[in-house]
Amino acid sequence: MRIGELAARTGLSKDAIRFYERQGLVTGPRLANGYRDFPEEAVTWLFYVRTAQALGFTLAEIRRHGDNLLDAPDSAEALSALFEDKIRVIDTRMAELSALRADLSDRVGTGCPLRAGAV
Repeated sequence: MRIGELAARTGLSKDAIRFYERQGLVTGPRLANGYRDFPEEAVTWLFYVRTAQALGFTLAEIRRHGDNLLDAPDSAEALSALFEDKIRVIDTRMAELSALRADLSDRVGTGCPLRAGAV
């Protein structure tokens, strides 16, 4: 299918699809007339990409794990493992942000809060 049809079926703009193509997330080989020809599976894959982004996965993570997930014998199990890994990353980041918040709160009203040892 051509890029316009893929855009209509996914709700993405042509520019977004071209961006994903440049990122190596979707491929549409060129026909003799220069038009891209995307496979039917690109519709499902682009929905997956958008959902994965909404769940906090980066494009690099999606690209890195995409083929593994598509080829996984039990994709629910594979997805669950990825989700558990992402939860650990989020928990670590939340702890780092909590510590940063506490540090900033301790420095409020202490003069120059950027000076080392100002607390």
